Amino acid sequence: MDHFEVFGLPRRLAVDTAELQRKFYELSRRYHPDFHQAAPPEEQVRALEASAGLNAAYRTLRDPIARIEYLVRLEEGRDTKEGATVKPKAPPELLEEMFEIQEALAEAKAGGLDEAGRAALVVQRDRLMARLGDEETRLVGPLSQGWDASQPAERQRVLAAMKEALAIRAYLRTVIDDLNDALGESQEGYVTYRRH
Repeated sequence: MDHFEVFGLPRRLAVDTAELQRKFYELSRRYHPDFHQAAPPEEQVRALEASAGLNAAYRTLRDPIARIEYLVRLEEGRDTKEGATVKPKAPPELLEEMFEIQEALAEAKAGGLDEAGRAALVVQRDRLMARLGDEETRLVGPLSQGWDASQPAERQRVLAAMKEALAIRAYLRTVIDDLNDALGESQEGYVTYRRH
């Protein structure tokens, strides 16, 4: 059962989060392991698994970006981000734009970051963060609306656009993380996604 099915929802990106939360609380009361302590061990295990699945589904569906990433995985028939057969790549124009930043980062790592270089990295980071915000707005706005309004014949085109936007977002986040590291700063409330 996928996360949408857990809540009885169609595979749409527009989700009423208040209704999702209401349904989550209702299902939590039904499956929470504390309510099954006197049950036989097999039933306790089932309740624990159902509760864990419910929590995972809720965490994913309440966040608009996580919901998009999950929908893309479902449509591609895979369970995890790591399961992609074709790894998303940043568009060539974005890679060209990053060349200058990568040079400045290499210089910073070599210990050659003066105040002017530091200021330039801050400007670059702030510009990339604005672009990241624009990309996320595009994902949760026009692309999500496009998915929900699309007919089955159009879905592959919309899915490809969402995958590209997610790849750009991931690349921007990585470069922003690298800039923050070089600057010795971390962004408050900003979750990093490190390459391993």
